[in-house]
Order: sequence, then structure tokens, then C-alpha cells
Amino acid sequence: MLFLNRTAHILHDDNARVFDTVGRVWRRVPESAEGGSEIELFDAVRWLQRESGKPARAPISIAGPRDASAAELADAEALGHGVAELGLSVLCGGLEGVMTAAAKGAHAAGGTVIGLLPDADWRAANPYITVSLASGVGMARNVLIAEAGLCLVAVGGGYGTMSEMAYAKQFERPVIALQSAPTMDGVDRLGSVEDALTAIARVALNMDGTETAWR
Repeated sequence: MLFLNRTAHILHDDNARVFDTVGRVWRRVPESAEGGSEIELFDAVRWLQRESGKPARAPISIAGPRDASAAELADAEALGHGVAELGLSVLCGGLEGVMTAAAKGAHAAGGTVIGLLPDADWRAANPYITVSLASGVGMARNVLIAEAGLCLVAVGGGYGTMSEMAYAKQFERPVIALQSAPTMDGVDRLGSVEDALTAIARVALNMDGTETAWR
């Protein structure tokens, strides 16, 4: 269970661990882990991102194919919307398919969407991208998408998505697979967008201790 003392700006759990919003780690501080009201996981992330003054600034990376199925597009749009509602930004490849769907969902929720394009022209981005970064490095931009996010969520995909997933694992980022995303050791395959958002919320609060303190 999570508890929030809004007056003291302290988020703690029922094991007397306090979330250090600067170091992004949980520390056992019994004298501080007192008071406050019980808070749901998603609401705790919204507090972190919108009220704490020290939000997680790294985005959530979303990857997937350009030629996505209708189900993959629907999940990508719902995922982008949910990430933005949590107050987190979205990072994607900025083009068509899953990238457009995720950007559309986040845009509809008022979120920030960063498109890291393989092209040298920022105008190639889909219309829902907030910040268009024209890398000009082609598919090598997959490395940057994998590295830059708190975690990576793959919604379907083939070899290009597989490369992003593999790089993310190499960089010790949590990787989540939805729909027909490639199977890979160490990847959490989940059955729904809601499950993925729960996993993302846990990553945002570093509840499993997977995020290194410098991020």
C-alpha cells in the first residue's frame, strides 16, 4: 500500500520506505513514513508528475510496426492516452502505424509526445508529435529510443521493434510486450493495456528497484 502526506510532500509505503524523488529510490525512514492518506498507484504517479515538483523527466518509449493491425493500433492509442494521463511523456519513432496511434492517444490526453525520426527532416513526423527530433541517422535512432526511456513498451512489431527491445534489455531498461510483439528473454508479456499501465506506473515510482539512481 502507498500513502501520501501532501503537507510534507512525502510518499511512503507500509514498510516505512519513503520515495526519494531526487535519487528516485525508496529509503527506509521510519520517522518520516507517518501520516498521510492511502493513495492508489496511478494517483501516486500523477502526484509525482504534477504536484511533487520533482517529476520523472525521462519519457516512456513506445515501439511497434508501421503496418500495424487494427488491434495493435487500438492498444497503442489507449496506451499513449494512459501514459499521458499519468503525466508522463511519450517517446516514439514519430512516423506511421503504432507510432502515430500512440502519439494520437497521448495528444488527446494533453500529453507531450517526442518523435525521434530516422529522417533528416523534422516535417516527416506524424501530426500528433509535440517535439520532432530529426536525427538523420536512419534506423540507428532505435538505440536512442531504447536508451532514453524509463522503460520500453512494444505493441506488436517485427525486426525493427525487436532491435529496440534488445537494446533496451542491454541498457537494463524494463521491457513490456503487448499484442504480437517479439518474444524475448526478460521481457514481460502482458495481456492488456491496463496491465501495461500498471507496470509503467511501478517503473515511474521505481517500485521494483530497476532504475539506477542517476536516472
